[in-house]
Amino acid sequence: MKSYCRSQVTLAATLLLAGAMSFAQTGADTYKSKCAMCHGPTGTPSAGIAKLYPTLKPASDPSVKALTVAQIEATVKNGNGKMRPVAGLTDAQIKDVAAYFKTLK
Repeated sequence: MKSYCRSQVTLAATLLLAGAMSFAQTGADTYKSKCAMCHGPTGTPSAGIAKLYPTLKPASDPSVKALTVAQIEATVKNGNGKMRPVAGLTDAQIKDVAAYFKTLK
């Protein structure tokens, strides 16, 4: 009887852990869902967005490339200019998305 209950508890814990892992977002996933609509899927805003927000620079711009991950994190958390803070992200997600943004060319 005890081994049967222990097996059920182990199975339940495994399923809960697997379920939690499947919902974890990577920096790329977060970027795609929260950032790409303005910054573009590859870090280059569309012509329409660039026209609406002329100070929005592509990830390839030298001034953007010079930003540190910490500076990008601060921008995501606090906003900058017309960019509002991005709501609904954990500190870990912000760190991951900032690191991912640095990889865009």
